[in-house]
Amino acid sequence: MNALNKRSLLKAVALSAVTLATLAACGKKEEAPAPAAAPAAAPAADKLKIGFMYVSPIGDGGWTFQHDLGRKAIQEKFAGKVETSFVESVPESADAERVLRDMAGQGNKLIFATSFGFQEYVQKVAADLPDVKFEHATGYKQAANVATYDTKTFEGAYLAGIVAGGMTKTKTVGVVASVPIPEVVRNINSFVLGAQSVDPSIKAKVVWVNEWFSPPKEAEAATSLINRGVDVMYQNTNSPAVLKTAEERGARAFGKDGDMSAFAPKAHLGSAVVDWTPYYSKVVEDTLAGNWQGGNFWWGVKEGAIDLLKIADDVPQEIKDRVEKARAGLKDGSFAVWTGPIKDNTGKELLAAGQVADLPFLTGINFYVAGVEGKVPGAEGK
Repeated sequence: MNALNKRSLLKAVALSAVTLATLAACGKKEEAPAPAAAPAAAPAADKLKIGFMYVSPIGDGGWTFQHDLGRKAIQEKFAGKVETSFVESVPESADAERVLRDMAGQGNKLIFATSFGFQEYVQKVAADLPDVKFEHATGYKQAANVATYDTKTFEGAYLAGIVAGGMTKTKTVGVVASVPIPEVVRNINSFVLGAQSVDPSIKAKVVWVNEWFSPPKEAEAATSLINRGVDVMYQNTNSPAVLKTAEERGARAFGKDGDMSAFAPKAHLGSAVVDWTPYYSKVVEDTLAGNWQGGNFWWGVKEGAIDLLKIADDVPQEIKDRVEKARAGLKDGSFAVWTGPIKDNTGKELLAAGQVADLPFLTGINFYVAGVEGKVPGAEGK
């Protein structure tokens, strides 16, 4: 056989092999198909990263402690869907801007800035980062990606004032105040109005420390008030120092923002406790659904955001009943703390009998009501 014939034979054999393989494959089509491979699992959706910026330590027992309880609540409620983080003790200075930018750089798409003095830094950073949503507590400046929110802490102050009015023996109550902004002045006045609803002759003294969290200064201010005849104190600061000082000196006082009863059980008359969980839950739920809303949100007793808790056992039942009546009125809208007649401490009528303060009035308070000694810092001559 010559070489040409050999090549022809080999080619024929190869073609026959291909044909047999093809037929065999066709024959297998009659058999049940092998199970299809399971589709690859879709990648899990990214968690919503949420940052919280605090002005004082989370262990302050009050303002920041309550915000952090709200953070923990949403971490638990939306487990698997969100990831939260926080930075505490951030000064109301350029440091706040740095922290905000760092939070955004770490992938946080929702950031809560929880103190009034963070306002300008929130506005500046938000303008540069339109894809990040910012929530600013106690502020008033909004933007397309900035909402403001607050709790009607003045309602808690009023309820505490009712208790103070029933418990003071010197007829002189006092307030240790932080920073002279309308929010704080409103709380001072509301506390006094509550006390005067029990006894119109009650007077009040105020000491300013010009900081949100400074236990030594708060204790010093409380001591000053007690030395000037005050026997029941309220505070608009973030630590339990006022309450502790009251216990040391035989006076009475209130916890604010958080339950501070354990810090000074003998002095404690009640705690005006803020609960941020309802609001934080709403914001996170809306954000997850793609329905985040800007604007201004101000929740109070009605929404479960503030209440006076753990009223002391020795408070007379008549006073407890007064508190409950006011609380019920705040819940159903039949009562408003700022209802006339109300005068300032110069005798000027601010609200006529039956007149209820509107939002511009409430957010612009820079005066003391009748019975409060002195003038609001920075408001002289206004």
